[in-house]
Amino acid sequence: MQAAGGAALTPDLLSPGSEGDHRDAVEEDQPIPLTARRRAWVVLASTAAVAIILDVITKTLAIQHLSGQESVRLLGGAVYLTFTRNAGAAFSIGTNLTWIFPIIAIFVCGVIVVLARKLASLPWAVAIGLILGGAMGNLGDRLFRSPGPFRGHVVDFISVFGDAGERFPVFNVADSALTCGVVLAILLELTGRRRDGLPADTDAHGS
Repeated sequence: MQAAGGAALTPDLLSPGSEGDHRDAVEEDQPIPLTARRRAWVVLASTAAVAIILDVITKTLAIQHLSGQESVRLLGGAVYLTFTRNAGAAFSIGTNLTWIFPIIAIFVCGVIVVLARKLASLPWAVAIGLILGGAMGNLGDRLFRSPGPFRGHVVDFISVFGDAGERFPVFNVADSALTCGVVLAILLELTGRRRDGLPADTDAHGS
């Protein structure tokens, strides 16, 4: 069939909804705005940097003021400041496998770098920044503290509901950042928030 001007009308142009499908396909092909990605990268890097700095400062203070001292009781016994060095993970798991934890941390950092390439959501940037900061905070201990590289013991000093980790393992700021980041990431995933900042139903437009 030809239009009045002589141009052929293809079946695709005549089919209902084809214009909307074409528009959706174009929208999906559009790249994430560079400004949105830059904002997300800045938030990610800033969040990770704050977590790392706080972790280093608090660990340094713990070594200076808590090492070899009695536990400090706070908030009526809800929190104690008590110095310990942990060769393993939480609950002292893997104390004979200290070398594997820095490898895991390096792997996590690599995955985060890959995920950040398409990152444009600020909430996701905060979550990933907390995870990155927490992983790098404890990685620093594993690499640079005694007894040596890849065998270093992590400095922990926060104990809740007990002065020696009776109720919950003794932890540090890096552990807190990592845990909060993971919880936030799970919530964002469950609520359909995408890392690229696009609406959650974008994938369904072209179907």
